[in-house]
Amino acid sequence: MSHHSPGYSLTVRLSYPDRPGFLGRITSTIGEANGLIGAVDVVDTRDNCIVRDVTISATNVEHGEDVVAALRSLPDVEILHVSDRVFLMHLGGKLEVKSRVPLKNRDDLSMAYTPGVARVCTAIHEDPESSFSLTIRRNTVAVVSDGSAVLGLGNIGPRAAMPVMEGKAVLFKEFGGVDAFPICLETQDTEEIIAIVKALAPTFGGVNLEDISAPRCVEIEQRLVSELEIPVFHDDQHGTAIVVLAALTNSLKVVGKTMESVRIVINGAGAAGAAIARLLLAAGANHIVVCDRSGAIHRQRGELTDLKQWIAENTNHDSAAGTLSDVLPEADVFVGVSAKDALKVDDVKSMADDAIVFALANPDPEITPEDAEPHVRVMATGRSDYPNQINNVLCFPGLFRGVLDVRARNINEPMKMAAAHAIASIITENELHAEYVVPSIFDRRVTAAVAEAVARTAIETGESRREQVPGLSAESES
Repeated sequence: MSHHSPGYSLTVRLSYPDRPGFLGRITSTIGEANGLIGAVDVVDTRDNCIVRDVTISATNVEHGEDVVAALRSLPDVEILHVSDRVFLMHLGGKLEVKSRVPLKNRDDLSMAYTPGVARVCTAIHEDPESSFSLTIRRNTVAVVSDGSAVLGLGNIGPRAAMPVMEGKAVLFKEFGGVDAFPICLETQDTEEIIAIVKALAPTFGGVNLEDISAPRCVEIEQRLVSELEIPVFHDDQHGTAIVVLAALTNSLKVVGKTMESVRIVINGAGAAGAAIARLLLAAGANHIVVCDRSGAIHRQRGELTDLKQWIAENTNHDSAAGTLSDVLPEADVFVGVSAKDALKVDDVKSMADDAIVFALANPDPEITPEDAEPHVRVMATGRSDYPNQINNVLCFPGLFRGVLDVRARNINEPMKMAAAHAIASIITENELHAEYVVPSIFDRRVTAAVAEAVARTAIETGESRREQVPGLSAESES
């Protein structure tokens, strides 16, 4: 079943005679074409005609075109304009730069720029650490991509990746109060990317790597983590893993099972799949099998990449072999970070009682909730139009808020675990339900809880440059 989405939303401006029944005819036509009406606004009334803007959600681009065609076929109805609301939102980009200080007179100019600024430059030269308090480094993150693995679109390049990176920056600001800037690189060479990010590092307090294809993303992150003084985080790997752990922690409470006892099958052996396996192992999971397109990964399989070799050495201790369908029977948990329709109904039926299925492929999950729900206890996807959306925005704004607040050097495993537990803790025992195992991305408690937990853990594990009260935002620092 296709879902209506604001992502395929149109505003149709139309003119029609001011006579009884015409608006009803228009709305009926939209309904018969399976369009979902949002707002209906009067724009103008004159010469016995009414001009209205009708906002319509469709299921995809072609469906939207069909709805408009149905409206065009109505006699005496004139389509004046059709606006794609998504493209309108992106006109001119989604970001701007604003000054935080006034420039109203000569005194202001003398302090913000020459001659006063020279004193600040000298102070930073004498104490480079002060750049974290006297410049935008205090609250700024670079969102870096080469456009090689964008959402479900693949290798579309840096220019086409920019709207996604802008969107990421908007989320950083809206949910974490973090100033983030998108940087899309005209190279997909590993060494060049590492060199560029290292050269840019003095401008930023942290780096969020985004939509870089595997396995390069793993090497790029590992190298930058070891060579930079600021935290580097590949959200597609670790943000996904953190939110999966949070959702699974609560899901296991719903079904009355433990992390140590459940059998977990992960489908997708790229960077995200490996990161999920790594964090679940750290959380106590003992029985994990990871599958790729060739089936279960185990020690006896040949020609494994370094990433898959790590998976083989640390999971699937029973050396289960075969396809996903072969290893899924009696599994308690399925986590998909793979592709549309990778999971079949018969596969789900073969799982253990009270099964948990996280089908996270975007935009189309490994199996639809409509097909899976009759056979599972807990179902989650990466989509906002179903319950239990496993979305990285639950993690990265709060995580970076926390590391910036304490000027962390790195984001270690205990900090990731703390973030996951903080997300899970938002839902109380009384609120916990099969369709509510992760909080809403609009639950404003999430960012504060994650930031506090990450900051506290950074201090406890020695990753912070200063011991500040956890949860204090850069905006409120004196």
